[in-house]
Amino acid sequence: MPVRKGTTAVLTCALSSALVLTGALGGCTAQRPPSAAPAPAPAASTSPLQGPERNRTQGQEARDGANRAPSRIPGIGPRTYGRIPEGTTQVLVVSGDGIDGNIATAVLHERDAAGRWHRAAGPWTGHNALRGWTDDHVAGDLRSPTGVYRLGDAGGRLPDPGARVPYDQDEEFAVSGTGFLGESLEGSFDYVVAIDYNRVPGTTPLDKERPLGPERGGGVWIHVDHGGPTQACVSLPREDMTELLRALDPVREPVVVMGPAATLAG
Repeated sequence: MPVRKGTTAVLTCALSSALVLTGALGGCTAQRPPSAAPAPAPAASTSPLQGPERNRTQGQEARDGANRAPSRIPGIGPRTYGRIPEGTTQVLVVSGDGIDGNIATAVLHERDAAGRWHRAAGPWTGHNALRGWTDDHVAGDLRSPTGVYRLGDAGGRLPDPGARVPYDQDEEFAVSGTGFLGESLEGSFDYVVAIDYNRVPGTTPLDKERPLGPERGGGVWIHVDHGGPTQACVSLPREDMTELLRALDPVREPVVVMGPAATLAG
């Protein structure tokens, strides 16, 4: 059995943004001789706002920008959004190009303290199962299960690239053979994130226990893309997998929301 790496979750500090005023008014003023005629009244100013008025305007712009951030995740409808756990502040949205399609786009979203969602990473383009998606997945149907699932365990054949979630390095993640398009599968499991569909949370992705029974399938992962559709998993390019592994934060209780774009919008 692989040895699970302990992890101490660290809540990262939120980055703050600030408006920067670029450019400044300049110039010099000539002194008028005593005998000179009175200077004409100055024309209406077209200069940038100054002092407190400018500060108030900039502050309002900052508030307006924050208010424009969505209170729901783009592309996620109320029914789907209602399935996301209340404590979750990190969501990977994997949207398919159709119920029978096998091209998928993934975007990582995070919620701030004000309840607004922001894109944290992506979009990344990868694949899902050969025959598309289903909300009633069974073993061998060559469809990826739709739904909302926890992301809390990872692993791979290669050493931990800096994951915050528990990561299991094990040679059992090696894979060979060819995919549905004749592409090599070698290296596909160099990095994986277990999707908590029909598995025991808190265990290595290699764990074979299936709480819903083996007929409902299992071993559904996010793994390195091999250039073609999968049997049930979601795949992302290698560099995007390492970025995802480093970003997933157990303190944020991350989940994946996955399915055809039209379904997720419901």
